Amino acid sequence: MAIDLSPKVAKKVYGGDGGSYCAWCPSDLAMLREGNIGAAKLALEKNGLALPRYSDSAKVAYVLQGNGVAGIVLPEKEEKVVALKKGDAIALPFGVVTWWYNKEDTELVVLLLGDTSKAHKTGEFTDFFLTGSNGIFTGFSTDFVSRAWDVDEEAVKSLVGNQTAEGIVKLDESFGMPEPKEEHREGFVYNCEEAPLDVDIKGGGKVVVLNTKNLPLVAEVGLGADLVMLDGSAMCSPGFSCDSALQVTYIVSGSGRVQIVGVDGHRVLETTVKAGHLFIVPRFFVVSKICDPDGMSWFSIITTPNPIFTHLAGRTSVWKALSPQVLEASLKVSPDVEQLFRSKRVNEEIFFPPPK
Repeated sequence: MAIDLSPKVAKKVYGGDGGSYCAWCPSDLAMLREGNIGAAKLALEKNGLALPRYSDSAKVAYVLQGNGVAGIVLPEKEEKVVALKKGDAIALPFGVVTWWYNKEDTELVVLLLGDTSKAHKTGEFTDFFLTGSNGIFTGFSTDFVSRAWDVDEEAVKSLVGNQTAEGIVKLDESFGMPEPKEEHREGFVYNCEEAPLDVDIKGGGKVVVLNTKNLPLVAEVGLGADLVMLDGSAMCSPGFSCDSALQVTYIVSGSGRVQIVGVDGHRVLETTVKAGHLFIVPRFFVVSKICDPDGMSWFSIITTPNPIFTHLAGRTSVWKALSPQVLEASLKVSPDVEQLFRSKRVNEEIFFPPPK
């Protein structure tokens, strides 16, 4: 039976006054399980704190909205406190403990995409909290905790039992959180909206690629990523990942049409997508997008640190590399028609502006 590739929105898992944690579920989006991919979204209100946790999955985080602070504790036990702003991408390898905090009026929203091949549940992230009602130490007996922390049993009761919230809390306005350090961003954070453009096509669109060159930690995460900003009514060339990678796409803003073609030339998806939708393109399937007049942007992870794409239209398309005779025979057309076909799209690459 064919897998449903329809875009889906995230569903709330937990939250309260301080914010919410939402996730895409494999039961709704089967490609998460098929592709060993996890996807979630953390939203923090003003003074919201996402309690310290570690995860069973390596991830790339992307700040969709707002400003905030993140704490990243490395396996060697050094804490990096980084300022966050819209457009930031953060590589989170295995073994790191993270917390997230928003001190601004605007809601802080962070997208989390990652690899679940080593996770407890295929297609889902499992977080292990250090504190709170479901914190790791709540499962140990008092004598174990007392001995581990070298405190008496009365102290254990307050250390383990005082924080009764699950996952996210709202702090008092006057509470002082650690201040971020600019140098801590180095090597951990890359702002896709301020970075040099890897592709810039007038009237077509722009691309910023996240890879091992600009953020070396993605090698440890095992994922590449990109931010694509398509201009109004422009088209993204049909293409596929030629190194067996999956494409996981979250629509950041705008709307448009998507078509995906798979085995035996069958169209397996034709739909409209809008901000908040997430969908996954299977390995070697060809995908193309045409955005609405207001444009569309999306953030994608690709399940390899340095992805390679093959495009089927435009100046760099594989068609242009084939000899005329092969094209004539393959398409069963005359030399004149082949020449007409080859003469098109000789300047545009990847993105095509709307017809004039």
